[in-house]
Amino acid sequence: MKMSVLASGSTGNSTYIETEKGSLLIDVGLSCKRIEEALNTLDRSLNNIDAILITHEHSDHIKGLKVISKRYGIPIYANEKTWQRIEAKDIAVHGDQRFHFNPLEEKELLGMNVQSFNVSHDAIDPQFYTFMKDNKKISVITDTGYISDQMKGIIKDSDVFVFESNHDVDMLRMGRYPWVTKQRILSDVGHVSNEDAAHAMRDVITDRTKRIYLSHLSLDNNIKELAKMSVEQVLNQYDIDTDNHIMISDTDKAVPTTIYQI
Repeated sequence: MKMSVLASGSTGNSTYIETEKGSLLIDVGLSCKRIEEALNTLDRSLNNIDAILITHEHSDHIKGLKVISKRYGIPIYANEKTWQRIEAKDIAVHGDQRFHFNPLEEKELLGMNVQSFNVSHDAIDPQFYTFMKDNKKISVITDTGYISDQMKGIIKDSDVFVFESNHDVDMLRMGRYPWVTKQRILSDVGHVSNEDAAHAMRDVITDRTKRIYLSHLSLDNNIKELAKMSVEQVLNQYDIDTDNHIMISDTDKAVPTTIYQI
């Protein structure tokens, strides 16, 4: 498997995964033009995308869906409740492109075993995914207010994690957001902080884990360097070597990560 986080953050999210049988995207939270530009920097194209997996209906995860589905005819996967919310946003997807992928379901896509699992977020039925092939595993988990034991059990023992590290709690509390927004982010249906992410990572990292992409960083309440430092400090306390064993990698709202082969 090969992968790249095309974009991550409050302004848009999309992750690319490729096998020898084809490629897919998890979410299309950027415009069609920006998704195509991001793929082009990796010498890839939307013309070669075989599936799109939607995690939930928030705009930073489906912004490009309407145009991409119409222009490219790519099969789209989402659960039943999410499809209902997508339709309510006046995003029409042709019936031949609509496929259901419900929570805790497993499907074989492009030679991978793909499992969906629910997260705790203020969307109708949010879910994320793990991908397994040839004894290699990628887990993508963002947009959750906490990480339950069930979530940990599903994502544990991954070679690569795309893991939410949304905010620094002190920056959020002292920042410009209205109190109601701060409460939402800090709640069980909001987003995971740097420290909470690190403690959850400690429970799911194993000897096979090689890379963690810190994802969905807040533009206002986090900094890449701070997120990385916070996560590394916690992991190092548990004797997890972030210098030699595991690479902690940044993601960006506009610049794709380089293709990584697992």
